[in-house]
Amino acid sequence: MNNNEFSIYISKIAIKSLLYEVTASPKPGLVDRFNKGAHKDMDIFTFIDSSVSLIDYFYKCTIAGIEFDKEDYKLLLDMIRPIGIEAEKLMFEATNGVNTHKGLIFSLGIICAAVGYLHSENGDDNQTSIDICNLVKLIAKDITKELEESKNKENLTYGEKLYLEYGVKGIRGEVESGFETVQQHGMPIIEDLLIKDTHINDVLVHVLLNLMVYSEDSNILGRHNMDTLNFVKDKAEAALKHGGFLTPFGKIYVEEMDKYFIDKNISPGGSADLLAVTIMLYMLENGEL
Repeated sequence: MNNNEFSIYISKIAIKSLLYEVTASPKPGLVDRFNKGAHKDMDIFTFIDSSVSLIDYFYKCTIAGIEFDKEDYKLLLDMIRPIGIEAEKLMFEATNGVNTHKGLIFSLGIICAAVGYLHSENGDDNQTSIDICNLVKLIAKDITKELEESKNKENLTYGEKLYLEYGVKGIRGEVESGFETVQQHGMPIIEDLLIKDTHINDVLVHVLLNLMVYSEDSNILGRHNMDTLNFVKDKAEAALKHGGFLTPFGKIYVEEMDKYFIDKNISPGGSADLLAVTIMLYMLENGEL
C-alpha cells in the first residue's frame, strides 16, 4: 500500500475498534446494544455518530507518523496534539456536547502515529503489538510529569484532579507504559479466544472483564471513590471465576452485574477504552476481524 492507502486502512481499523467496543453486549454499566448503561446523555447511536466524526483524525495521525523525521519521538506527540484538539471539537459537535471518545482520541491517535512511523521505516502493512507499544512508550515518555506539576495549578483537568486525590495516572499512565494493562491482560485473552473460534461478541465481553480486574479506572473514581473501584474489580474477578462470558452461569452473572451497575450509576469507561485499544492492537498485528 502507498502512504495514502495505508493511512485510510489504519483509520478504518481505528473506527472499527470504536464500533466493536460499543456494540459488544452486555457490558456492565456501559453503553451497548441493549441499553444506555449508567448514562442518561448517550446511547449506541451517540457513539456511532462520534466514531464517524473521527475518521479524518485517525488518517491525519497516521500521516503525521509517516512524515515524522525527528530523532526525539516525543516531538511526534507535539505534532498530533493540535490535530487531537480539533478532533475533540468535531466529536462534541457530533454528539451535542457529550464526551464519548476523548480518552480514545488520545490513545488511538498515538497508536495511529506510531504505526505510521513504523510503516515509513520498514514498509510493512502489519506491525506487532509489541513494536507498536514500545514506540508508544517513547512517544509518550514522561507524559505523566504533567500530572505531578498540576499541584501548583488552579484550573485542574479531570485527570489532574484524580491524580491529586488518588495518585492514579489514568489514560496518561496507560499510554506512557505502552498500554501495559492491555499487553498483559487484554491481548493474551483476545488472541487465545479468537484462535478457539469463540464468537467475537463473547470474546470482547470476556476481555472487558479481565481488563476491569486490573484497570485503575478513572471513570469509576470520578463518579465514586476507591472503594467502588475495588468493588468493581472484585465483581469482575468473581464473574471470571464463574466462567466470565464463556459459560451459561457466567453470562447470567454478567447480566446481573449490568443491572446492578446501572442502578448504582457505575460505569467502567476506562476499561471500555482499554478494550478498544486491545481490539485495535489485535487487528494491527493480525489483520481485520
